[in-house]
Amino acid sequence: MTYWLINAPFLAIAATVLAIAVWRGAPPAVLPWVVAFFVMMILTAIFDNAIIGFGLVDYNDALISGIRLGLAPLEDFAYPLAALLMIPALWHLLAPKK
Repeated sequence: MTYWLINAPFLAIAATVLAIAVWRGAPPAVLPWVVAFFVMMILTAIFDNAIIGFGLVDYNDALISGIRLGLAPLEDFAYPLAALLMIPALWHLLAPKK
């Protein structure tokens, strides 16, 4: 099983929760999301490269796509993406109704 196959259900669930939140009337806050996206991706690149570079984590080359940003495989960026999709959506879905 590759890392993309592991990531796929989490990304699908996050996208589904986001779609439900938008369908239920969550306002599309595009600018804050774009800013958060870039901040999270930059931080992920920095810290993933650090932990891989220091030898704390390693990846089986047969299980990754082979695309890397520095030392970090592209698959590692799916985790913050899923969080960026799901957390704001859950915030709107679970907010107290007025």
